[in-house]
Amino acid sequence: MTPLQSYASDPANSRGRLHDEKRDVTRGPRDDFQRDRDRIIHSISFRRLRYKTQVFVAPDGDHYRVRLTHSLEVAQIGRTIARALGLNEDLTEALCLAHDIGHPPFGHAGEDALEAALADFGGFDHNAQTIRTLTLLEQPYPRWKGLNLTWEMLEGLAKHNGPVRKPTWALAEANEAMDLDLDSWPSLEAQVAAIADDIAYDNHDIDDGIRAGLLTLDQLLELPFIAERWHAICDRFADVPEKLLLPELIRDQIGLMVNDVLETTSARIDGLGIETAQDVRQAGQMISGFSDAMAKMERVLKGFMYDNLYHHPKQMAAAEAGKMMVSDLVQAYREQPDLMPEDWTSALPGEEPARIRHIADFLAGMTDRYARNRHREIFGDRAGRA
Repeated sequence: MTPLQSYASDPANSRGRLHDEKRDVTRGPRDDFQRDRDRIIHSISFRRLRYKTQVFVAPDGDHYRVRLTHSLEVAQIGRTIARALGLNEDLTEALCLAHDIGHPPFGHAGEDALEAALADFGGFDHNAQTIRTLTLLEQPYPRWKGLNLTWEMLEGLAKHNGPVRKPTWALAEANEAMDLDLDSWPSLEAQVAAIADDIAYDNHDIDDGIRAGLLTLDQLLELPFIAERWHAICDRFADVPEKLLLPELIRDQIGLMVNDVLETTSARIDGLGIETAQDVRQAGQMISGFSDAMAKMERVLKGFMYDNLYHHPKQMAAAEAGKMMVSDLVQAYREQPDLMPEDWTSALPGEEPARIRHIADFLAGMTDRYARNRHREIFGDRAGRA
């Protein structure tokens, strides 16, 4: 294993956990970041990602990605980058695995519905909901709420995209409990997790889009940088049918992006004189990321994916149906709280905004199929009410 660089996050120097824990040697020789990773993997909220939308709402096909498989793919890319840069692989992996835990059912459509429902009560943000879920809603331990993750883990989840100047109410609550230094830049491990997420969905969504018949190879080849790589692959495998070469294109694209991140990040570390983890937080900019040329290419690719896949009429119709289901369920639970399971009903606060936020917590934890089943129980077979 590559030795840790001086600017990597070191579990021996962790700022600790909110609740002090006595080391229990019966649970294995793991450091704090390894324990964080394992707590994520063993959590209920992580298991629920199996039935949460990635791109395709409640996909019928077994071969499409869901939030769980996406998170695993992000973790694989993140670990590769972290290892090459001499960063902490376990913290990077834990951040990658946890980054989507706060997503409600039906992806961004479900998030839009909850944002609208909570518009007068501070709104809804899936990133902050991830932290809320891991610090309050998961309750596997007898003496405290949450998974009691390290400061570095929570900091990375809170600001993997950079400093947070105006935290939402959920993030502000978490920050009040454990100051996450929201004005500073995140660790390199958190930055790597963020760029690994981009690399994963930029490329794997192409695979799923073509498999679903919503994208075609001809459409992709309208992008010059895709066409250049495709033609090189066809030349390299001239004796192989083209229909077998799409996975090779996806792999090449991922490799190209990963190598660009490694070169760019290493150059920035050297150019900024980064020597310690604190230097990273005080750098005044993101250090790990794409070069200017790759960032420009990636923006073009994202624009293409929005135009041709994410905003495809079939996708928009499915998303609208999901949004309506979540909106219906919010209204139903507000009017008849006893429709929720007893443990959620019994804990329902009496006053706003805590009341609607409690309902949102219940809804955000739902999988696509659970939300569909609850909606069917309450409203029958209608996809959603107008």
